[in-house]
Amino acid sequence: MKRRRTDLWAEARAVQTLKDAHEALSRLIPAPNADERVWRTFYLRSARIYAQVAEVDRGHHHEALYWANRERQKGEQIEPAGGGDAAEEFDVDA
Repeated sequence: MKRRRTDLWAEARAVQTLKDAHEALSRLIPAPNADERVWRTFYLRSARIYAQVAEVDRGHHHEALYWANRERQKGEQIEPAGGGDAAEEFDVDA
């Protein structure tokens, strides 16, 4: 049975290591031709997960912070629909 995408995000939010974050997020990468809003949401959610991992996987703290910053920057480079905040458009924590 195929897992729902929301279940995969729940799994990603539960990771405790950088390795597990990479694996969980790789299962959530949007299709290359996905709408920019989908990509923006993916990057911003990923940034939050990497930032969370930085606090618990202390052996990879700086590397996880790098990934959090990288994903946040990539997400912020994509203009939100209607010029609003992504949190207003999407539940970035979902």
